[in-house]
Amino acid sequence: MGDDDECLVSEETLNLLYGASNTSNLEKSFEILIKESKSNVGRSDLASKSVLPAVLKLVNSLANASHRQRHHLLLSLCFKLLRNLCAGEIANQNSFLELNGVTIVSDILRLEAGSSRPDQGLVRWGLQVLANVSLAGKQHQCAVWEELYPVGFVSLTRLGSKETCDPLCMVIYTCCDGNPEWFRELLSDGGWSLMTEIVRTAASAGFGEDWLKLLLSRICLEESQSSALFSKLYFVDVPDGENIDSKEDQFSSEQAFLLQILSEILNERIRDVTISVDVALFLFGIFKKSIGVLEHALRGKSGLPSGSAAVDILGYSLIILRDICAQDSVRDNRENTEDVVDVLLSHGLIELTLNLLGDLEPPAIIRKGIKQFENQDGASCSSKPCPYKGFRRDIVAIIGNCVYRRKQAQDEIRYRNGILLLLQQCVTDDDNPFLREWGIWSVRNMLEGNEENQRIVAELELQGSANVPEIAALGLRVEVDQRTRRAKLVNVPSNEQ
Repeated sequence: MGDDDECLVSEETLNLLYGASNTSNLEKSFEILIKESKSNVGRSDLASKSVLPAVLKLVNSLANASHRQRHHLLLSLCFKLLRNLCAGEIANQNSFLELNGVTIVSDILRLEAGSSRPDQGLVRWGLQVLANVSLAGKQHQCAVWEELYPVGFVSLTRLGSKETCDPLCMVIYTCCDGNPEWFRELLSDGGWSLMTEIVRTAASAGFGEDWLKLLLSRICLEESQSSALFSKLYFVDVPDGENIDSKEDQFSSEQAFLLQILSEILNERIRDVTISVDVALFLFGIFKKSIGVLEHALRGKSGLPSGSAAVDILGYSLIILRDICAQDSVRDNRENTEDVVDVLLSHGLIELTLNLLGDLEPPAIIRKGIKQFENQDGASCSSKPCPYKGFRRDIVAIIGNCVYRRKQAQDEIRYRNGILLLLQQCVTDDDNPFLREWGIWSVRNMLEGNEENQRIVAELELQGSANVPEIAALGLRVEVDQRTRRAKLVNVPSNEQ
């Protein structure tokens, strides 16, 4: 820090900072005050010494100085100190607002966003200042929102940095969380341009904190706007006059990223996130649209993400549907989830997933032992590879979740001749980790409390059909507990093998 920096600081401000830090060096003073302001006691003590007004006055001087780039180190130290001072200390938060701190900091952020060489660290710390100030309440949130929405926020997203994306999401979410009407503003034209830029930045640069997930959970799941945001992330070039809907298997990497994040959100919060019928049907529609990739897909060499946007769309939409269908089994009651799953069933979810499962090539363990499977009429079975490791498992999982204590779904498995097909999934498979466990879960749910399905399995066992090689090779067989009416796979005693 040079003499030019100290010349910008008034003697009164220097004396206040030196007195609060008990040092006579400006850079050392900031280091001491930044450290002290990390604790509640320290923040309160510095508030009583009027450190924040002095720092804010200095920031304003630096912002108006010529050759502002020379003073970035001092500005960075000011922002770090302001961030700490405003972290939960209401006296500092109020002082910041009263002294027009929101405008002062926002002006610097806008200048950086428009610079040819923006200081990403400075922007990050400035956003953290505004985020901490906005936590103080509606008046503070209103000042930040009105200063930056939407143009200022959009310009900051275009920096394309993980370091700035995280605190930007924090500012936006914190402001909107206390003001639901601003979430509705995010669903307007100005808001959509902001959200698409945020998703594109996170998709390319990554993110490190949960604020993005909180923001997307609120917009896409709680506000049921998944379809709107997904469609605005479509970026494939389409010739004039050509219908976008005709390009069934073309998706953007940003769309795949959005579904990946939504799948993580639902998996992490499966007990408390409620999915609406509209969102469920949108995802089912995307899943059906993405199935076209199977016509030319190769066997996947990895799990998700696979590196292919189309394959990832297929996989993540399937995983989200799997977890939607699992929600009632992990909650104390079904609430809205039963209606959602019933709607999915009425739109052909069982039929579609059974067809997909039947069209897949046999699991690896069976392919090694049997050269060719034949239908009853002698024709070769369809043989489509799993486009990513775990695809078969995810299909089996969604079927198993659908038939959990739903007689209608259990019966549909029987009507569509899917009982033996499900029995054949109770195998280990290198391409589908945990396939055997999900297969057992699905068979158990398919048979629980359903005497007709149990009878079919018993007849298959008598015919030898249910004693399929892949199950017998594991030393297992299906049994139904006559007391509980629950089906299970049990070990066959060695003297019976």
